Amino acid sequence: MALDVAKYLDRLGYTGALLPDLATLKALHLRHLRTVPFENLDIHSGRAIALDETSLYEKIVLERRGGFCYELNGLFAKLLQAVGFDVTLVAASDAHSDGSFGPEFDHLALIVDIPGMGPAERWLADVGWGDTFLAPLRLDDTDWQSDGERAYRIESDAEHRLVWQRRHDGREECNYRFRLEARSLADFAAMCLFHQVSPNSPFAQKRLVTMATVEGRVTLDDERLTVTTGAVKDQHDVEGEQEFVLLLKRHFGVELAPREESG
Repeated sequence: MALDVAKYLDRLGYTGALLPDLATLKALHLRHLRTVPFENLDIHSGRAIALDETSLYEKIVLERRGGFCYELNGLFAKLLQAVGFDVTLVAASDAHSDGSFGPEFDHLALIVDIPGMGPAERWLADVGWGDTFLAPLRLDDTDWQSDGERAYRIESDAEHRLVWQRRHDGREECNYRFRLEARSLADFAAMCLFHQVSPNSPFAQKRLVTMATVEGRVTLDDERLTVTTGAVKDQHDVEGEQEFVLLLKRHFGVELAPREESG
């Protein structure tokens, strides 16, 4: 099934210009983050995650679902290419609190070139990290770049680039590092499978759905709903499967059949 750009844009609620320029890139990036949730529901329902374009398009656009990084950035890359951007898939490693990093291909991010603008107009785009930068980051700018909520910077470190985030409280943390080497979506298949089936995968621990909002962010897991407005978080305990399904529909537009509750 070929990518239907019009239907994809309708999924995003996007009605703006479609020129391959920075304004379009920023607008599509923000709309994606605010309409397509980061979620791992398939991992907990037993539905296999496939990375071919047809499967991604059917799930995210036609079924109006979300996904995790390989799915979200994988399909977003196809949309950007259809608009006329030059897009490179890059492999990233999640940063750990002890200063170490996860395996390569742990995360998929995108480098987007503005056509005809040269190396100075390379941007890091990422609609598949979860709680991430709202606007693409200029790849070769090592200063802090604000997205209006928080600030980010890209640090060069030998063969890697590191993405740093500065939160509302001023605390700084590294999100992930990546190489500039171009990858194909198929290169991420092994890690995509690992995150689906391994008990060591963080995505196998519990269901998680999160999406940026105009006010901040909304996040749902098996235990609670968290609505973030700026730096303020309002939490609500989830009372069972039926409420989880209702909250999923209300806040993310995702319809899911309730799973059987044990006990």
